[in-house]
Order: sequence, then C-alpha cells, then structure tokens
Amino acid sequence: MKYVDEFRDGDLARGLARSLATLARDDRDYRFMEFCGGHTHAISRYGLEDLLPPNIRMIHGPGCPVCVLPVGRIDAAIALARDPKVTLCTYADLMRVPASGGMSLIKAKAAGADIRMVYSTLDAIRIAEAEPSREVVFFAIGFETTTPPTALAIRLAAQKKLSNFSVFCNHVLTPAAMRAILAGEGEGVEIDGFVGPSHVSAVIGVRPYQFAAQQFNKPIVIAGFEPLDVMQSIMMLVRQLNEGRCEVENQYGRAVTHEGNLKAQAEVADIFELRDSFEWRGLGEVPASALRLREAYADYDAERRFGVTTPSAKDNPACECGAILRGAKRPHDCKLFGTVCTPETPMGSCMVSSEGACAAQWTYRRFDTQRVAS
Repeated sequence: MKYVDEFRDGDLARGLARSLATLARDDRDYRFMEFCGGHTHAISRYGLEDLLPPNIRMIHGPGCPVCVLPVGRIDAAIALARDPKVTLCTYADLMRVPASGGMSLIKAKAAGADIRMVYSTLDAIRIAEAEPSREVVFFAIGFETTTPPTALAIRLAAQKKLSNFSVFCNHVLTPAAMRAILAGEGEGVEIDGFVGPSHVSAVIGVRPYQFAAQQFNKPIVIAGFEPLDVMQSIMMLVRQLNEGRCEVENQYGRAVTHEGNLKAQAEVADIFELRDSFEWRGLGEVPASALRLREAYADYDAERRFGVTTPSAKDNPACECGAILRGAKRPHDCKLFGTVCTPETPMGSCMVSSEGACAAQWTYRRFDTQRVAS
C-alpha cells in the first residue's frame, strides 16, 4: 500500500497528460462516465479535465446513494419520524435533502420530530439499548460499500434481542444502475466506457461488471480516488478503445481484488434479498436494483413494522438533478445552479450531497472555467 503523496504528484500528472495527448486519436471522441461521486470530486478538485485532450470528455454519473434516492423515500422517512414513538437515526448528508413541500429531515427535526444524526449503525444500536421505550429506526442508505455495516447492525440487534430497533432499508446496487444507464444510452448521453467505483468494488470485486463489456461492449476500469489513479484509468480506457478491446480492468489493485470481500458479501446475502424493483432519481424504476430484509429478519424491517408506504412525489420541476445523474446534462446546464441553488440553499440532492456533481463543481469553482462552461 502506497502513501497518498505518490498519487498526487503534479509532475507525474503532467507526464500522464502528455502521454494521453499522444495516445488519444484525433479522428474520434472519447466519452467516459465516472460513476462515483468521489471520482467527480477528484476530477474537479485537481482540475483533471484541464489536463485532458479536448476530445476526451468526462461525464458525471449517479454519484452517490443520497443523490439517487427519490423524493418519495425522503417523504416516507419524514412521515415515519413524525410518529411520536419513533426515533429516526440517519447520516448527516441525508438531513438537508429536499423532500416534498419544501420539507427535509432537518426541517422535520426543527418542527419536533425525533431525528438524530449518527456516525455509524452502532450508534443507532446504542440508542436503542439506552432508550428501550423508543422505537429506534435506522435510515439505511448506501451502495454496496455501506450495506455490510447495516447487515452487522441487524445481526447484532438480533443477538441482543433488541425489540425496539429496526431498519428503513434503502440500499441500492451499482451494477444494476450501470445496466439501466447503458440500456437507456442515446437518451441525451452516449458513453464509451466507465471509470468504475473503487470502494464499492472493494466489496463486490470485479466480476459483477462483466456484463458491461460482454453485453454492451463498454470497457470499465475500476479506479482509485487519487488524481493519478483517475488519470491512469482514463489512459487504460483510451488504450482499450484504440485496440478494439472491451474488458473490465482493475487499476485499483492495492484495494480491490477480483473476488472482492467474500466475508462481507456472505453477511449481506444472509440478511438481505433483492427487491423486484426500486425507484432511482433520474433513472426511474430499475429492476433488481435494491435490497430489502429477508423474511427471517422481518422483525427488524421498519417498512413491515410500521406499514411504511412510499408516496408518489416529484422533484422540483426546475431542478435538473435527474438529467445530471444519468449524464444527460452538466450542473451548469441547470438554470438554478449557482443562483437559487447553492450549498446553503439546495434545491436538489446533487447540491446537498458531499459527493454530488453540483456540489463538486460549486466547491471547486469548476463552472468558472471556460472549458467546463463550454
């Protein structure tokens, strides 16, 4: 395992940029989607787009689970938190995501709902233990990276026989979203390859992405989060396309293995099962793209315990988050970006989440550059 500095060396980055300029063919364009918001932030923070040849374009993808969670699920969580018996525990980045009617979890908390920010699933377990008279519900959200901690919390609650702990499950699956994006290609976006997620891949490994290469003829390179990781991954994608190859390659070998974390996978498989379908912001209903608790753990399923239903709800009609999440538009294409919609007054999830594309471009002022604005 290397230290961080080796992957932020400016001279090496400029050397990679010169190599890319030589490698990229003048007679074609290269359009690569970075699926993960961590890569979007690395690209914006380190100005990587300014180092790329003009015919290599990076397309911002879904980014993070907070961004893709539909409004109806936030509305359902708020309704759950308004139950006087319920204490809703969640991560901080969900608190300011806009819901229907100008509401959000933080506004519901200000209005009296018992909503508490936690750092881990174990915090919610501790609250349930300390306050046995409260129904403690953990608002679980995340890609495959954060699913194992939720599974462990449910197992721990079962071992401790906690009858007042449950999970409102919103864990979603990265490969299913990639498939939906590729199946809808041509609807405002064309993709030549993916910079694949890193932390997700540390859990699930390389194999789940094979469909992209085999069925859609799109190469994927799993990349680390540092700037040189991203630059090398882009070079690997360019090289694949130039050679007429479509493969899943692993640039992030220092953290990702072919098989992934088998122990974490087994734990998740024991606790969760696939939902038939789940709504994603920007993608609509995506088959087999999310998880729910198995029947054996139904006692810890907040949706069953409280009869939670997901109301039909729509985003702010002026907000372009949906199009941005599927790569059809960029943040500066939204007329709300940087005017009505800022991190202090977010109109959509892409500006709220620390990994959202709008937040990245706002934070690092990338929309001020001529290249991004063009």
